[in-house]
Amino acid sequence: MRIIVAVDGSRFSDAAVQFVMAQARPTDEIRVLHVLEPPPLLAVREMSGQGSALEKVWESEKKVAHELVEKTTELYRSKGMKVTGSVQDGDAKSTILQAAKEWRADLIVLGSHGRKGLEHFLMGSVSDAVARHAGCSVEIVRVGSKH
Repeated sequence: MRIIVAVDGSRFSDAAVQFVMAQARPTDEIRVLHVLEPPPLLAVREMSGQGSALEKVWESEKKVAHELVEKTTELYRSKGMKVTGSVQDGDAKSTILQAAKEWRADLIVLGSHGRKGLEHFLMGSVSDAVARHAGCSVEIVRVGSKH
């Protein structure tokens, strides 16, 4: 089975990582994927005159993303799992779906941020969009709220 685990460094994606750790078989192939969504400000950096500062922030975000993917792949590798990692730029929803299609994934695993109401409407839901449009099975790992 080919499994894509989408990670973003949140406790929600940590739960997805742990889910795969508990469920994956030794014969499974795992791909850890982090999608870097460029901030809208980068698109207008030339007009704003803040290109240099924005580029530094973007480079820092890339470094953090690569470190997250490396840390996660090492975790799986330490358990004897077959794993690769990837950091891609773009819209999270479409990039995860495209990566799954190109890699011929059997399963996509991702955490749910549990947004509701106006926040869900404004921010959208990556997990909902992936579940609706994926050409393979999708496991959405939910994290209970802490009171």
